[in-house]
Order: sequence, then C-alpha cells, then structure tokens
Amino acid sequence: MHDSLAKATRPDDAVLVNGRSYAWPTRPAVVICFDGCDPAYIAAAKAKGCIPTIERMMSQGFFTEALSAMPSFTNPNNVSIVCGAPPAVHGVSGNFYLDRQTGETVMMTDAEPMRAGTIFAGFSQAGANVIAITAKDKLRKALASGMTGIAFSAEKADVCTQEEHGIDKVTELVGRPAPHSYSADLSLFVLDAGIKLLETRKPDILYLSLSDYVQHKHAPDAPDALDFMAEVDRRVERLLHLGAVVGIVADHGMNDMSRADGSPNVLYLGDWLDQAFGAGATRVICPITDPFVRHHGALGGFVRVHILDDGIDHAKLLAAIRALPEVEIALPRAEACARFELPEDREGDIAVIAHKGVALGARAADHDLKQLAGERLRSHGGLAEQKVPFLISHALNEDYARGANEMQLRNFDIFDFVLNGLRT
Repeated sequence: MHDSLAKATRPDDAVLVNGRSYAWPTRPAVVICFDGCDPAYIAAAKAKGCIPTIERMMSQGFFTEALSAMPSFTNPNNVSIVCGAPPAVHGVSGNFYLDRQTGETVMMTDAEPMRAGTIFAGFSQAGANVIAITAKDKLRKALASGMTGIAFSAEKADVCTQEEHGIDKVTELVGRPAPHSYSADLSLFVLDAGIKLLETRKPDILYLSLSDYVQHKHAPDAPDALDFMAEVDRRVERLLHLGAVVGIVADHGMNDMSRADGSPNVLYLGDWLDQAFGAGATRVICPITDPFVRHHGALGGFVRVHILDDGIDHAKLLAAIRALPEVEIALPRAEACARFELPEDREGDIAVIAHKGVALGARAADHDLKQLAGERLRSHGGLAEQKVPFLISHALNEDYARGANEMQLRNFDIFDFVLNGLRT
C-alpha cells in the first residue's frame, strides 16, 4: 500500500489520503468529471431549459465555480481530483512532458508518473466497492493505480477482461458497441455504464470521467452542445433516482482560439524562439499533447520552454517572451511551481501562458491542423480555462457551507465535499 494511504479498519472509519481524511460514504457517492465543461455550457443550457436536473441540483444542493489545477489540461486535473491534491503532490503536470534527466519526451498513458496514492486506492484497500470509468483509456491506468475493483474505459469497452479491468462483457451490460473515440457517445457510454453498475454492483464510490469532444467541437449555445447537455442531464437524473449523491466538476474549461475569419489564432513560440535566439537553442513542449490531437492539434494555452543552450541569458529570454502581445504570463521555473503547485523536476525553464483566445504551439511543422477539418479551434490550458463548475446534488452542512464562502475552492476538493461536507 502507498505510504500516503492509511487503511480504515471499519466502514465507519475515515480513510486518509495525501493528508486528507475522507468519511466512509453512507450512500453511493458518484463524482462526474465533466471534461471540458466550461461554466458557459451550464449557463447556456440552463437558459434554454435543457438541464432541469442540474438546475434542481444548483438550487437544492450546492453550486459554485472552482479553479482547476494548472495547466488546465485533462491528465493533471483528473489525477488531482482522484488524489485530492495538486500536481506538486502527485507529480502529473501535463499529458506530455520532457524528462529533464534523460532528455526524452514522455506521454502519460499509465500510472508511472504518479507519486501519490488515490482516493480510490485508499477506499478499495479499506474494503469499499470502488468503480472508475473513463472515456479514454489513456487515463484508466493512472486512476486505477493501487486500486482493487472495476476500472475500464468506454474507448476499450469491447476488450475488457476480469483480470485487467475487473469486469468483462461491458458492451453487453450497456447494450451497445464500444463508441467511437471522436463522438459524443464516448461520454454518454461512460454514464450509461455507470448507471448499469450502480444498479447491479452497488458501488460505494463511482467515478465517471467524460470526454471533451463536444466542447472542442461546439460552442456552448450550439445545438449539438445543448443536445449533449440534455442527454447528460437525463443520465444525472437516473443516478439521483438510484439514490446516489452526485458531485459534478470539470477538469478544465474551454475557449474559442480562432480569429474572426475562422483560422486558428496561434503563436508558434518554437519558431519565434528559433528566429530570435537561434535554431536548437530552446525547445518548446506542449503539455496538452495526447493521443487525441484531432481535438486540438496539440495547441493550447500553456507551454513549457526548455533552454538547451547554456550561453543564453535566461533573463533576456524571459523578458523577450513576456513582451510578446499573445503572452499573458511567463514565469521562471521556481516561480511557476510556487504559484501553480507544480513538481519542479517536470517543469521547463519558463512556463508560458497565453491570453484568452490565443493558442500556443511549438513549431508550425509540429502541428497538423488539417485534422481540425476547417472547424474553429477550441482549446484550453491557460488561466482563462481554469474556472470550472463545482456542483453537488445535496445541501452542505454548516461548516462546509461556511468554508465554501471563505475559501477558493479547487476542482480537487470535490471528493472532500461529497464525502465529508453534506448535511445529515
């Protein structure tokens, strides 16, 4: 067992994970990571009357806006949510990073980069029935690290085995084939599988991590986005009908990063640095990079600059980047890690964050924008995508309600509030 976990001896004991104590759930606790659900999607769907169940949660339970971990990408935030801690604790600060020791790039597709135990591991090792379902398989191994129980992805639902995933015949359970990776059904399949398992396996804790395919493709008021929000709402209603406490949070928001003519609004920082400081003197890493670049072309609001030429004046380079009109913030490694709670050994020499509506890339040759198929670039990663909805189906107790008003909530506070914060 990971040394950050303390095993409970009885179901009424708390479980300690990464310095936080979590009460044993008295009814099924369902947390949905609504990938890419910028608060604007909630507002637009509410205005159109598409989400009556979520509206009821907002009025009868608890609703506010929280901040995601930075950078506002999928992997750092899903791992933060399930660890109840920021990247400085668990070590995952991007989907993709440059190993400073080896000089090799690493794409996170398993649990190897993780340095902390998860809430799932803590509870399952204490005897709880825990189930984790993700849209994309890239997250599944990380979220299931140290956990016993069921963990699988919608993407690979047709190849699940008892030995690896704790379950087989998932497509038979849900009643339809595994969904396409680039589809709204990838997320709906996660929710439908969760509902079936809540009905049949009665988990104590159920985590459902969705895909941001719809949000990358459609603005909040687009018909397809509104239809998707309505489909999610109907499934949330079913989870509540089955007696669950439901918490909904997002890993990041989403913004349009295109010009008025529809072309991507991109600063290729790698090309600019090559011209200004010499080819090969620096390397730009785009930590949004994952196996699903068709969503975003590996372009987002946050990049890391690694300085490869020892002769470069770091202060001069930093000042030059800060002077670029597309750049909102550029911070040296120590300052970025202190401000955003990042692991220092996985940070670049300079962390660069774009203004809202601007995407950052490495070199133009590194990004295949043909995969956007002429659609507007919508992406995330910066401070502008850090605000996320934080929603719980039931009312908070007095202590947590007061704390929510006095502190800046983070998306990785969701399990604390769902398990510890409800009014009895």
